[in-house]
Amino acid sequence: MKELVEAIAKALVDHPDDVQVKAIEGEQTTVLELHVHPDDLGKVIGRQGRTAKAMRTILGASGMKLHKRLTLEILE
Repeated sequence: MKELVEAIAKALVDHPDDVQVKAIEGEQTTVLELHVHPDDLGKVIGRQGRTAKAMRTILGASGMKLHKRLTLEILE
């Protein structure tokens, strides 16, 4: 899942080298922290959060297949 989020984020931003995804494993939940260049933050979030919501929806659907809960946190 980490690679999926990283690939989506790199396709959206102007500075793909600054994209970093860190996975924090829990018992039931895995938190994926997405770090992007400050100039690209708006592109990853999207208008009214639509892009971020779409990425979270993809993670939720793929997490159901793995029987895990995945959450995405976008950090500056």
